[in-house]
Amino acid sequence: MTKYFLSLPHDSAEEPTMESMDPAELQEIIAAVGAFNTAVQEAGAFVTAGGLQPPSTATTVDYSGDTPVLTPGPFVEAKEYLGGFWIIEAENDDVAIEWAKQASRALRSRVEVRALQEEPSA
Repeated sequence: MTKYFLSLPHDSAEEPTMESMDPAELQEIIAAVGAFNTAVQEAGAFVTAGGLQPPSTATTVDYSGDTPVLTPGPFVEAKEYLGGFWIIEAENDDVAIEWAKQASRALRSRVEVRALQEEPSA
């Protein structure tokens, strides 16, 4: 079965966190996402998931040369950034997209769907 990365893009002009949300709206979203997570788990499709801290908290590590270089902040400047993710297993793109539709509705946000690369057959 193919693994899919369901990612949650956010606008870089803002760095929303759960602490910055309206508490009532946050509780509604938490409940909806909890129901989604339960459905994915009960279907046997759940692999892992997580929410990420904003890009301003990142450190980029580059040890491609002789010594490591640590740079505060994200590795690229972009108009959007990754705010969180799920990794699920699904039979095909259509099934993964159906899960993404449910996740998008629960979060009231966009969700990008991409299959993880698989090791080529020998």
